[in-house]
Amino acid sequence: MLYVEKPHRRFNPLTREWVLVSPHRAQRPWLGQVEKTPSERLPAYDPDCYLCPGNSRAGGKKNPDYQGTFVFDNDFPALLPPDASGLNEGQKPAHVDQRIFCAEPVSGICRVVCFSPRHDLTFPELDITEAEAVVRTWIEQTLDLAKIADIAYVQVFENKGEMMGCSNPHPHSQIWSTNYIPNQPAVELASLLDYQVEHDRCLLCDYLRAELDSSERVVASNDAFTAIVPFWAIWPFEILVISHRHVGFLPELDVAEITALADIMQQITIRYDNLFEISFPYSMGFHQSPVNGASYPQSHLHAHFYPPLLRSATVKKFMVGFEMLAMPQRDLTPETAASRLRAMPAVHYRHQEV
Repeated sequence: MLYVEKPHRRFNPLTREWVLVSPHRAQRPWLGQVEKTPSERLPAYDPDCYLCPGNSRAGGKKNPDYQGTFVFDNDFPALLPPDASGLNEGQKPAHVDQRIFCAEPVSGICRVVCFSPRHDLTFPELDITEAEAVVRTWIEQTLDLAKIADIAYVQVFENKGEMMGCSNPHPHSQIWSTNYIPNQPAVELASLLDYQVEHDRCLLCDYLRAELDSSERVVASNDAFTAIVPFWAIWPFEILVISHRHVGFLPELDVAEITALADIMQQITIRYDNLFEISFPYSMGFHQSPVNGASYPQSHLHAHFYPPLLRSATVKKFMVGFEMLAMPQRDLTPETAASRLRAMPAVHYRHQEV
């Protein structure tokens, strides 16, 4: 590819932002912060864990003796339901200039999804049936939250590892539903709509076809989903998962696609863990159609994986300086990252024969 070994910038058509790519810096010496290596083994059950079956949570409620996935309303939610948020209470002060000091009340419901009763099994270590159960739970919860009045968007996400701010090692994800469309989905939906209006086609459908044709940045693929290190990736081993069929909403997936989604996510996360032979940290989330009653034909279901590790299990990428004040920058090219991930074994390193 042109410029691949020289400094250049790449355009992200989803966010309509640029990223600076500096391949010549990949070999620079590192004398900065070194992270602690994550602990390798957790117990199957931890009596002090507030997510394990039968234990009391931080808010005082006791978990049932659950055997599969377990969902509960977050005991310390970032959002409150409409009836508790005070949406209709009070008026904006007349003396405040709303053009400058603009604020508004929000509401929502935040839930936690435990993957299984096992304290020690992350998503790549589940069997495929357990992984499918997690996907089905995400779908069921999306449908349940979408029925609630005033909910406009359902955000399914997972923060894995202390490095990503995960407050409890028991494998779990979260679902935050909001009475508004959050920033990132809103930006992407606007870009997807503009592309559809201009070209009468879907941006992500076109992008997926182009990536499959070249295969340079494809990490894994099955009958229904493909995982790609996107051309415009910011994080070193960032991955974009795109559905082959043009669907906008997790609940639109059929039975085969649910299995395929669980499979592709395991293919990704196993490769992540094998890369540095640790439980690989990341933030992952789905972008899907809003649930505010409007039509979004431009929406195309996809998931973002944003992992922070750069060179090893103990060296992570920092977003500071130029990246905070000007634009994102990366040293490792997406093509190199995809090649390294593709080369990883499909079997988790803990299960490989010695």
